[in-house]
Amino acid sequence: MTSKERIDWLRAELHRHNYNYYVMNAPEITDKEFDDLMRELQDLEKEHPEYADENSPTMRVGSDLNKNFTQVAHKYPMLSLGNTYSESEVTDFYERVKKALNEDFEICCELKYDGTSISLTYEDGKLVRAVTRGDGEKGDDVTDNVKTIRTIPLVLHGDYPSTFEIRGEILMPWESFEALNREREAREEPLFANPRNAASGTLKSQNSSVVAARKLDAYLYYLLGEDLPADGHYECLQKAAQWGFKISEHMKKARTLEEVFDYINYWDTERKNLPVATDGIVLKVNSLRQQKNLGYTAKSPRWAIAYKFQAERALTRLNKVSYQVGRTGAITPVANLDPVQLSGTVVKRASLHNADIIEGLDLHIGDMVYVEKGGEIIPKITGVDTDARGMLLGEKVKFITRCPECGTPLVRFEGEAAHYCPNETACPPQIKGKIEHFISRRAMNIDGLGPETVDMFYRLKLIKDAADLYHLTVDDIKDLDRMGQKSAENIVNGIAASRSVPFERVLFALGIRFVGETVAKKIARSFKSIDEVEQASLETLMSIDEIGEKIAQSIVSYFGNPLNHNLVERLKEAGLQFSRSEEDLSGYTDKLAGQSIVISGVFEHHSRDEYKEMIERNGGKNVGSISSKTSFILAGANMGPAKLEKAQKLGIRIMSENEFLDLLS
Repeated sequence: MTSKERIDWLRAELHRHNYNYYVMNAPEITDKEFDDLMRELQDLEKEHPEYADENSPTMRVGSDLNKNFTQVAHKYPMLSLGNTYSESEVTDFYERVKKALNEDFEICCELKYDGTSISLTYEDGKLVRAVTRGDGEKGDDVTDNVKTIRTIPLVLHGDYPSTFEIRGEILMPWESFEALNREREAREEPLFANPRNAASGTLKSQNSSVVAARKLDAYLYYLLGEDLPADGHYECLQKAAQWGFKISEHMKKARTLEEVFDYINYWDTERKNLPVATDGIVLKVNSLRQQKNLGYTAKSPRWAIAYKFQAERALTRLNKVSYQVGRTGAITPVANLDPVQLSGTVVKRASLHNADIIEGLDLHIGDMVYVEKGGEIIPKITGVDTDARGMLLGEKVKFITRCPECGTPLVRFEGEAAHYCPNETACPPQIKGKIEHFISRRAMNIDGLGPETVDMFYRLKLIKDAADLYHLTVDDIKDLDRMGQKSAENIVNGIAASRSVPFERVLFALGIRFVGETVAKKIARSFKSIDEVEQASLETLMSIDEIGEKIAQSIVSYFGNPLNHNLVERLKEAGLQFSRSEEDLSGYTDKLAGQSIVISGVFEHHSRDEYKEMIERNGGKNVGSISSKTSFILAGANMGPAKLEKAQKLGIRIMSENEFLDLLS
């Protein structure tokens, strides 16, 4: 046997034994025999570098070389799931799906693993790329680190597609987590708060040998590609298991709502016996065709939802209440507590949300309070142990009347629970908060700048608003605390690069109240420039899909403030993109100009979201309900009978999918 043949044989054997041991839990050889084969392969690869292979089993041990991560765009966006916390919300989800599809469907029930999301790309049966979730549109390339995780196959076997993507969760098992914290404690290093943080921190290590030593695990739960083996999500994953992936054996298909609840109730208790952390159940419509027809909202798929288990609760003492001012001026009361362990973390502070919550709890300083950690990152107080009150009960907690930062009297808008500081142009936390929002990743994405740097620049009077950033020079900041020439150059270069950020994100970056990413996109697609937005009337803004009076009024009020108008003018002078590009405008037509269109039914050629996009790109307006103003209904199969009846009664045209595509072509 030649050296090349021996290397190929060793690689194939080690891949097979690795799969048997880590995925199948059925080892055929001892650990020593496995290690001996691995050492032999390492020696042969050292002798014959001409036979190097990026997917060799020897990649599992990692490298001591540092490697910075590069950002990679996701072919398919990695959206987060909508969360529910009650059976009634699960029922609502089920009924929404039932109504939208108007045909039989199955729900795939899965455990929701509490780790860090990963997307793996395979070509010709080999792992070529591993990318973190990042912001959902792009993430960090962590391929070298992921190759050290033994439950992720480097080479597949079986009848896999030539190219596909598979997503899942990278986890640190409880056993590995506890061992790691014992080691860190012995070295007097800070402990990891929970397995999720430990897994995430490990995956982003610059040293892949560290990753290899920490024994991460992975469960894969979603297959994507052009040539998938089945229409069923469950069936696709069963095939993926045959190719070598670790797929949860606890997935189950449900055909009724009762079966869904049986699954939830079983795992609410049984999950505590699993070797890894879980925090809920994921429910997915099983058919990929039906998933496509249900489509997506701006942030999450309509065909899936996460049910989160009830939060763990702890009892501790309330010492005082402090107040924080957000970038919109909202005042958030924060409870300061005796430290208490909760869901793997030490909690010292908890949100009290607003004045009504405080009043409803009848809080007094010194009370023993119940703290929960639900879907929010920040824990919250959910109750008071009134039986524990003694003779030395402190004063009753009353919500403040003036801003804790600038002293301005607070206001409360009709229909809202929060109190606000109206001094938005001179209240320091609001000014800094607006700048922090402006530079954030999903807005202008300015490298090198963060909250601490913004705070320092503001304190030193180098900036008083976002427009001042574009006048900073390297000489202005290179001698500041913890800065230096290189850091200063990175910041100035990052600010300069932000001039190419597209119009919709610049609009979002302005921080107009109620104008999130989705609304900013809607506005940017409805107007050619910021000047048109600034001059738009309340009625014009409200005619845009999904923009109601509250949002429209907020936009009118923003541009009605001379200080905001001045800020936008200065940002224009700085060279920001305040209009749609020629390339973007070239993709739009007026074929559907002035027409209001309702979409109903299940489609064959495109998803509902794709049809909504087509309507907008051709000048039309998507509306959710039928009225006398509806121009026509784009109808797929299984159109709801109520909509059909109303359309016929009003004499509204019903257009088929093919007729609509012909119209646009």
